[in-house]
Amino acid sequence: MKKIDLHIHTVATISDAPFEFCLESFVRYVSDAKLAAVAVTNHDVFDDDQFRQIKHSLGIPVFPGIEVNLAQGHVLVIADGSDIEGFKEKCDRISQKVVAIGDSVTFEQFQAIFGDLSRYIIIPHLDKNPAIQGTTLEKLLPFVTAGEVDSPKKFIRAIKDDTRPTPVLFSDVRIRADKPKYPSRHTYIDCGAVTFDAIRLCLSDKQKVALSERDGNNLWPVFLNGQKISTGLNILLGERSSGKTYTLNKIRDNIESSKYIDQFSLVQRDDYGDEREFQNDLQKKRGLISEEYLGPFRNVLNEMINIDLSSLERRLDRYLTSLLASAAEADRQDAFSKVCLYKEAEFNVGEAATLHELIEAVRKVVENVEFRSVIDKYVSPAALQALMCELIDVARQRAFDGKKKRIANELLKDIKQQLSLRTSATQIEEIDLYDYKISISKVHKFREIAKNLRAESTISTESIQGFKVEAKKMPFTGALEIRAASGTKLAFSDAYKRYDDAYAYLRELIKIDGCNRSELYKLFVRIDYQILNSHGYPVSGGERSEFRLLQSIMDAKDYDILLIDEPESSFDNLFLNSDVNKILKSLSQFMPVVVVTHNSTVGASIGADYVLYASRVVDDGGVVYRIYSGHPSDKVLSTVDGKTISTHTVMLNALEAGQKTYLERQRHYEIIED
Repeated sequence: MKKIDLHIHTVATISDAPFEFCLESFVRYVSDAKLAAVAVTNHDVFDDDQFRQIKHSLGIPVFPGIEVNLAQGHVLVIADGSDIEGFKEKCDRISQKVVAIGDSVTFEQFQAIFGDLSRYIIIPHLDKNPAIQGTTLEKLLPFVTAGEVDSPKKFIRAIKDDTRPTPVLFSDVRIRADKPKYPSRHTYIDCGAVTFDAIRLCLSDKQKVALSERDGNNLWPVFLNGQKISTGLNILLGERSSGKTYTLNKIRDNIESSKYIDQFSLVQRDDYGDEREFQNDLQKKRGLISEEYLGPFRNVLNEMINIDLSSLERRLDRYLTSLLASAAEADRQDAFSKVCLYKEAEFNVGEAATLHELIEAVRKVVENVEFRSVIDKYVSPAALQALMCELIDVARQRAFDGKKKRIANELLKDIKQQLSLRTSATQIEEIDLYDYKISISKVHKFREIAKNLRAESTISTESIQGFKVEAKKMPFTGALEIRAASGTKLAFSDAYKRYDDAYAYLRELIKIDGCNRSELYKLFVRIDYQILNSHGYPVSGGERSEFRLLQSIMDAKDYDILLIDEPESSFDNLFLNSDVNKILKSLSQFMPVVVVTHNSTVGASIGADYVLYASRVVDDGGVVYRIYSGHPSDKVLSTVDGKTISTHTVMLNALEAGQKTYLERQRHYEIIED
């Protein structure tokens, strides 16, 4: 297997942060990483003079390339190097088109510049930002040699997916003098002599591509010195102070998206504080359940906020008073009060929301693909399109009519105001009696909805590895609970006095300065979460820690690697063997997992794919840390520089405290066995 890196930057362009290229650093990088071939792929530019200097200095095959901004994505174009001048001319044409941030070329321009794309190694960003997508990717796919990803996890996923191109993982590094460490992202290919045609052939075949030199995609180098871990489940063993946690931290530093569960991080230390923290975490993580459940009530509340019955009652009183006064003063009518517009009611503009919702509903039916055959069975596409067009015409006409009515209402108000200044007759107060009646009905319905909402019941249950997460709703029992739900330090004692009358309670909440109106829906009902064990009882302190561990492990699905430092420090063996081991083994099918352990339940029973052993030795008066590694079935574990140690000895010493202790424990178990 030959290690290659076909994505390296040596020129700072508008797409890069400023850096100064250093040839010595490039030579050192190739030597330290033991690369068999590289490609120089700068953003939208190719420096032929620099390329020749690099090729002369490295002593390995160096291929000319360019990273092109194609339709807002990136694609690597690598040539065989037989015609540097011709490749330079093509790259210069790209440089002329991409002159500012955000510029890119179309696929047609790209193909016109490079001509026969099958002559190159074409590697677009696929599972890496900015990715080539949509129709551009469809046009490019016939010429794609491989697709670049940005993590081992994505490489593993792509290598198993027959519908996706061969994945490759490269450094995407900027070679500069001030960079002492380089990433360990490289791809191995199975070939003899490293030539352009050999690389292109290997990258076109998933069976010839791997993340490590040995065992293909089962192992991948996590450190620059070549130290490998499995893409599956790894156990890291070693004596105290042998560098296990240091190694775990180093892996975390090398991999950006890593989930790290520290030793003792989930252990209960203080009963009250731990339970309170546990409940807070539970509320945050399960908050989506509350949001979804309260969503419809939130919509109702947003409408009720704008209904002020007190204001409507005052308007009604003014209307009746002015109406009676106007009737009593009929003999006072003058030329101004007799003008028709003086008593004219305003136009009802109406709301267009229902019509817009109807148009949106028809649009969804027209554009639906999944149930197209069923829709066409009852309604023809032509009829749907005609309906859509007519509804849009109606919406436009109503919008135009509404605009005219609003202008007329503004004129009417102005005319009435001018007439009222000149007449001695009482003007009748404006009121929409229909709106008044509807508002009263809405308040009654709102009180009914809020009463049903406060009724205690279970709204959600979820089973997680033997635990049950139960969400219950119930009324608030005091102002302090409401304040806690608000997340503020405001006083809610006056508002709580009106809690039984939902509408009066709402008006009191609105009066509180600093109370966010958009969050008021959370202050009408209390939603609590409870974790029950397998027997249906609330969890104990130890069971809370077990649940938190399971949750932390399950959350690792969103990361590229999971690192756990000695889970046995916090949990019993039955839990580790029945629950934790099962989940870790399942997760390792999709992502690398590294577990530091001294426990035989984890170390020996988990079925690890790879074993790492950290060793601390004194050599020539100094302390030396080494990592031995190998498969569990290997007779010996070895370091990257060839030193070996017996796997049998390592496993017995690390997990069983040595062979003598293991045999004594075995005899003791035999004695007490029935």
